[in-house]
Amino acid sequence: MIETDLELDGGRRLHVYDTGADGREENPRLTVLWQHGTPNIGTPPGPLLRASARLGIRWVSYDRPGYGGSTSRPGRDVASAAGDAAAVADALGIGRFAVMGHSGGGPHALACGALLPERVLAVVSVAGLAPFGAEGLDWFAGMTPSGAAGLRAAAGGRAAKEAYEADAAYDPEMFIPADHAALAGEWSWFDEVVGPAVADGPGGLIDDDLAYVAPWGCDPARVVAPVLLLHGGEDRIVPSAHGRWLADRCPGAELRLAPADGHISVLGGAPAALEWLADRVG
Repeated sequence: MIETDLELDGGRRLHVYDTGADGREENPRLTVLWQHGTPNIGTPPGPLLRASARLGIRWVSYDRPGYGGSTSRPGRDVASAAGDAAAVADALGIGRFAVMGHSGGGPHALACGALLPERVLAVVSVAGLAPFGAEGLDWFAGMTPSGAAGLRAAAGGRAAKEAYEADAAYDPEMFIPADHAALAGEWSWFDEVVGPAVADGPGGLIDDDLAYVAPWGCDPARVVAPVLLLHGGEDRIVPSAHGRWLADRCPGAELRLAPADGHISVLGGAPAALEWLADRVG
């Protein structure tokens, strides 16, 4: 894994990760840009690297503004991810690529697909949110009380969200038993990306949540590339109704609903999603 800092116009910095720059994958079959969740840093998903090597996948990613080594960008919207993703790809000499995101990374992955149609080959969104206020969707229904409270605070504006986060505590009830088992197993990887994301405070998380409850700045219905949506039927953080809504709006989208899975255990289907990507762009 090679990590670099990309300097953008205006003095802003993105901290970038690249698994293909170390010589192990000189001619990757496919580059996948990872969009991380909330709150995470952008390290590509470790539990998927073995399957990625078999499929010839190169991962690139970056810390979203306000996380890790990336400069904060208060007021950013979901659509801003497309510009950052394009800048990273340009800097690495990558023309076309696929995008995969988990949780809060899902909307950002769809934004790349909607706004970079000439470059994005396919999109995978795992347990991703639908746009706030989406027509026909009860957006908060099925969320744990703590998760809904945090997003409702964000809907009240930055001051309300900052006040909420000042007293917020981890709520284990947001995860079902299958999630806890995954977090105790191979997806203990999240320990490596959550701690560093909040080490300097909740700024990145606050900016993310404010973006989720504001207009995205893009329409997922404009994604023309193939889209695969993975969702757990028992997800308490992003209820599966969000995945169903997106599947109805994204042209040609495929929804794989895992009825017994939650927000983390649904990642058990991620290796098959990589196979799906490889089949469509290989």
